[in-house]
Amino acid sequence: MTRLILASASPARAKLLREAHIAHTTVVSDVDEDAVVARYGISDPHDTALLLARAKAEAVAALPEAEGALVLGCDSVFELDGQPHGKPHDADVARERIRRMSGRHGVLHTGHWLVDCRDTEPKDGSDAGSGATIGAVASAGVYFAQLTDAEIDAYIATGEPLQVAGSFTIDSRGGAFIERVDGDPLAVVGLSVSTLRKLLASAHVSITDLWEQ
Repeated sequence: MTRLILASASPARAKLLREAHIAHTTVVSDVDEDAVVARYGISDPHDTALLLARAKAEAVAALPEAEGALVLGCDSVFELDGQPHGKPHDADVARERIRRMSGRHGVLHTGHWLVDCRDTEPKDGSDAGSGATIGAVASAGVYFAQLTDAEIDAYIATGEPLQVAGSFTIDSRGGAFIERVDGDPLAVVGLSVSTLRKLLASAHVSITDLWEQ
């Protein structure tokens, strides 16, 4: 059976795969996101999302436990006024960002990168690997409600926006502040299952082959 490894620490991404009944395991990469971006000097939010997804996938693909598996890396970057916004980490940074986002819209870019670690010439009768290392970005416009300062402070106090791209979620408390999404809403959560399907097809794998029985 073909194995899929999710190279991400995100509980939301793992949950999406579980809810789509896609069998997988998780191996977290040790990629330093800031160091990767600094090394390549990329500032475009779309390209940054794809670069980081690739870095995570390739880091896990190099590990012994990835042998014979497909490895999926993902990373999300929020774009507002042409500028990339990752995880704020700090409450003051999150507060400033959310105030600027209030009543406006931006674009959430989620990069996906798939590495096929299966043997291209297997000797045990298993499926041959494609040797593919391919990526794609799923982007969606996110429209925010006009938030009050009290709502912003209460949201930050939960700690939720500090560790997520763009300082917001759509699948938890932050969903109350999002009025509309143009595009794949799963991309806003952090993993577009339809994009995964296309990447798997490029590696000659049907997503139905990964469905849990």
